[in-house]
Amino acid sequence: MPTNLAIDDELIEEARRLAKQKTKKAAVTQALEEFIQRHKQMEILDLFHKVDFDPDYEYKEQRKKQ
Repeated sequence: MPTNLAIDDELIEEARRLAKQKTKKAAVTQALEEFIQRHKQMEILDLFHKVDFDPDYEYKEQRKKQ
């Protein structure tokens, strides 16, 4: 789907150059993919403080039961 965006020319050119992309479209696509990946990683990091840790858990014992 075609989309028209008013993006600062200097900003998009710097992103294109830093990403070593030949086109503006490729630079924007890469930037969006990295943005999404980064935010998903941040969501995962937030879980580290919400999951209870059992220091007595024996993962090797669980493998033997399978």
